[in-house]
Amino acid sequence: MKPKVLAVVGGKKVGKTTTTENLIQELTKRGYKVAALKHVSEEDFTLDTPGKDTWRFAQHGAKTIIAMGPNEVATIEKGSTTNLPLTALLKKCKGNDIILIEGFKKTVAKKTSIPKIVVVTSQNEATNALQKYKPILAFSGPYNTQNLSATTPYANALKNPEKLADIVETKLLKK
Repeated sequence: MKPKVLAVVGGKKVGKTTTTENLIQELTKRGYKVAALKHVSEEDFTLDTPGKDTWRFAQHGAKTIIAMGPNEVATIEKGSTTNLPLTALLKKCKGNDIILIEGFKKTVAKKTSIPKIVVVTSQNEATNALQKYKPILAFSGPYNTQNLSATTPYANALKNPEKLADIVETKLLKK
């Protein structure tokens, strides 16, 4: 079965990571296999550590480096990500029930095949999100949107991650 895909989007420092963490924890508790995909915008970001063997392999020209330890396998692929499609990243997450995408907001904004949880801190952010993101599965975050949108449910993942997981489970996973 192909995993369901769900994006967690919103502005900077609104609680996207905490929302994603709490949702992962709650869905995992319920028995779902969860993959997480994170967009990092820092230009010099790397998981590799300068001086370590994997870094040295890349410095000598390796394009794919796989490191295995007792409890994990890490694959580092060197090269430009400018034209890397989101579908290529999603394929790497096969074998899971759901893939949570954090960030990638420009990529997923109007993709109607990817429902979104929008984390907001104000009415203005929520109103803008209704225009910007399609479809919105739920709102979350410090600002309660219940009076703003009758059709889009609200659940604060910081205070009640169970309610947000219920929405995800009902609307996305149990179809």
